[in-house]
Amino acid sequence: MLYCCGNPGEAIEQKEVIKLQYNEPAKKWTEALPVGNGSLGAMIYGGVSQEHIQFNEETLWRGQPHDYSNKDAGGYLDKIRQLLTEGKQMQAQKLAQQEFMSEPIKQVHYQPFGDMYIDFKNHDNYSDYKRELDLNNAIGTVSYTVDGVEYKREVLSSFPDQIIAVNLTSSKAKALNFDLWLDAIHEDKAVTSSNDSQTLVVKVKGGALRGVSTLKIKTNGTISHVDGKLHITQASNASIYLTAATNYVDFEDVSGEPEKIVPKTLATVSNTGYEAVKEKHISDYQSLYNRFQISFGDNGKSKNPTDQRISDFSSDPNDPQLLALYVEYARYLTISSSRPGTMPATLQGIWNDKLTPPWFSSYTTNINLEMNYWPVEMYNLSECHEPLFDLIEDLSVTGAKVAKAHYNAEGWIAHHNIDIWRGAAPVNASHHGIWLGGAAWLSTHIWEHYLYSLDKDFLQEKYPLIRSAALFYSQFLYEDPNTGYLISSPSNSPEIGGLVAGPTMDHQLIRALFKSTIAASGILNTDQEFASSLKPMIAIIAPNQIGKHGQLQEWLEDKDDPENHHRHVSHLWAVHPGNEINWEVTPDLMKAAKQSLEYRGDNGTGWSLAWKINFWSRFRDGDHAYKLLHKLLSPAERPDGKVGGGSYPNLFDAHPPFQIDGNFGGASGIMEMILQSHLDKIELLPALPDALPEGDVSGIVARGGFELSFSWEEGQLKSVSVLSKSGMPCVLKYNDKTIQFETEVGETYHFDGLLNQK
Repeated sequence: MLYCCGNPGEAIEQKEVIKLQYNEPAKKWTEALPVGNGSLGAMIYGGVSQEHIQFNEETLWRGQPHDYSNKDAGGYLDKIRQLLTEGKQMQAQKLAQQEFMSEPIKQVHYQPFGDMYIDFKNHDNYSDYKRELDLNNAIGTVSYTVDGVEYKREVLSSFPDQIIAVNLTSSKAKALNFDLWLDAIHEDKAVTSSNDSQTLVVKVKGGALRGVSTLKIKTNGTISHVDGKLHITQASNASIYLTAATNYVDFEDVSGEPEKIVPKTLATVSNTGYEAVKEKHISDYQSLYNRFQISFGDNGKSKNPTDQRISDFSSDPNDPQLLALYVEYARYLTISSSRPGTMPATLQGIWNDKLTPPWFSSYTTNINLEMNYWPVEMYNLSECHEPLFDLIEDLSVTGAKVAKAHYNAEGWIAHHNIDIWRGAAPVNASHHGIWLGGAAWLSTHIWEHYLYSLDKDFLQEKYPLIRSAALFYSQFLYEDPNTGYLISSPSNSPEIGGLVAGPTMDHQLIRALFKSTIAASGILNTDQEFASSLKPMIAIIAPNQIGKHGQLQEWLEDKDDPENHHRHVSHLWAVHPGNEINWEVTPDLMKAAKQSLEYRGDNGTGWSLAWKINFWSRFRDGDHAYKLLHKLLSPAERPDGKVGGGSYPNLFDAHPPFQIDGNFGGASGIMEMILQSHLDKIELLPALPDALPEGDVSGIVARGGFELSFSWEEGQLKSVSVLSKSGMPCVLKYNDKTIQFETEVGETYHFDGLLNQK
């Protein structure tokens, strides 16, 4: 089911082709170009003598259906709390490690699926090489010339047909000669060929999942079989269709039959020409992509190779369109990795080439998974949020078991890491794995979707999820004997400070959840008794506090170290993505939060830099935010060969290694510079940096059910149009001027740069 408020805005006529472009093939995976349809992802190397396309299917993971909860953990909760109250942190951590963690203590890895190889004959000497990823139509292309013959290939991943398609052409008849085959890095694999097809079967080591992938080739050349490869000669064109499936059905069921799914999928395109497949793919993709467009003015550098632009940006950041490309690329990656009916994007989206990927390529909920979805509503891809809601549904089942076993509570909970089997128990180590914010933070995405769409049907359907999460915290919070506040214990402030009682971030999250639950109850006119029970609790949850260094305290105690430059700044959650701390209502807390961020410093990589960019945008300091964007878009690969933070040549975020949340978080930060709607108004250009004096955006979405298009010149707003999807009153703010006006559903309202209505 898709959850939208009214019809999406009209498709926007694209002003120019937005693309990543290169003058040579990829030598490394982080130079290859990604395509994806939400479930099937591929990385295109673009080689000449040999093309390598590494591909993934989103449900191929290690492990098997498993309940990670520890049935005996709840018996130790009070003792762990008591030890923390007495200041015996090490003893509490040790006991928690021994008795409170998941069973087993580690989760499992997302897996690569396989590789497609295409060897071309006598293509060693070539000229006019070009490799591109066209974001307007989601197609990767490679072209070059050999002996006067132009060769071209296109690669796409189609959502309507659920295939990866590769189309090969030559400008001279019968000039295409190549070998084609499948392979995989899995130990347990088998490849079989028949007529115009080849099938790869893989079995994940030590797990319950197997995968089947088949490619089928259509060509006007001759097909034969040589040494386990398809041998194609004297062709002018060839179209390769690849699909893959596993026996995964859901987190409790692995009875799927990929051996039947794969041929059925291929049968739907076996008699379809490539141009028809391509046309259907583009139509589907552009129905999402063409809703939004952003530009920051072009100085001509957009015609340069993308890797050169990244390299140049590190020394001369005068390439404003690189930031626009970064946002458009993030939108492309969202559409490619998170479509209705698929899994949500992992730490690497759907792209992974390792059997043991970094951080298991999992769903990490203490920042990374949520960051993947920060920009989704704002850049007009509301449907792409749906896989996250599906995940929350699953976690309400597994998390309920953990809530009961570990905390003797009703409702549901999720800790900092989740895998495909929806493990919700604390994993890895007690000093960072026992973090209690997962259910609360994920639930805010349900509320945020409602705020953007005002879709009551959606809220009605999902209300039980946020209510159940709130129920857990209402039973989990307990009165701190030292302060009298309700606090979260045991928990931690992610990755810093160890196991503690009362981390500030938890309390911010829980207050936000309680407030949204109460608001939702009122909107739906339901569940008033439970909502009323939450109201008095909010007032006695440990509040945000300003410490002795003028900082926002990260913990219940005033023990922050101003010399600590840790990458996590989790206690600023209430600044962004939350809104409890803001300039209008809590300016003193906002100043303290800013002081905390200044103490932490500007160092960081990937998601950490991206979050800081969003913070500085909320602080309305666009120049500082832009300074960090400069770091985020610096080359990841240094002159000495070492890899640091920044961006890889294919614009993937380098944490390092690759981690996609930085791409999405960076895009969110750029949009927060030009529009904010987290309070009771829509603020235009609230944190515009001097480096972006001109620009325009179309199809950007604000809370309240509004879609905006606006432009600016010489740092000043030029014009703005507001499409109302909800019919609610609208409040616009620019500089010191605020206007409020009534709206009607489907009507568009136009204003000039002084917010005078046209």
